[in-house]
Amino acid sequence: MQTTALKVKSEEYAGELIQLVSFNLENEEYGINVLMVREIIRMLNITRVPNTPHYVEGVINLRGKVIPIISLRRKFDLPEAEYDKRTRIMVMEVVGEMMGFIVDEVSEVIRISEKEIQPPPPVVSSGIDQECMAGVINQAERLLVLLDLERMFTADERKLFSSVA
Repeated sequence: MQTTALKVKSEEYAGELIQLVSFNLENEEYGINVLMVREIIRMLNITRVPNTPHYVEGVINLRGKVIPIISLRRKFDLPEAEYDKRTRIMVMEVVGEMMGFIVDEVSEVIRISEKEIQPPPPVVSSGIDQECMAGVINQAERLLVLLDLERMFTADERKLFSSVA
């Protein structure tokens, strides 16, 4: 039996559609791959945990599982803001660990072509570590920063989160 290999143009792969959850922090829009997001919940009571990094808000109990909660505002050195009715916790799986990330507001799920993702600029001024930026998406009147949460934390930080939870 003879098999024939299908030739696929590289442009077709580069144009593969991906879905992102867009969210806001300090009037800037960010995106994260929808496959990482387990759920989006309203703010809950967060139990503080001593001796954790400044950006760890504490932990929550989500259906019997203790999950560390990270303030993305603090992680990115943005000014503090009051939580309001739009504030959400995005529960995501990051390198095998469930974690919650506090964001100002979750906007929408958008579909983009991978071709629309541009490499991050060499100089980033907003306090976001360059290595956690997967790229920038320029859509019509808006710029969206695509985050790579798996590169946001060091191995030591991830170990700490698993011990907190």
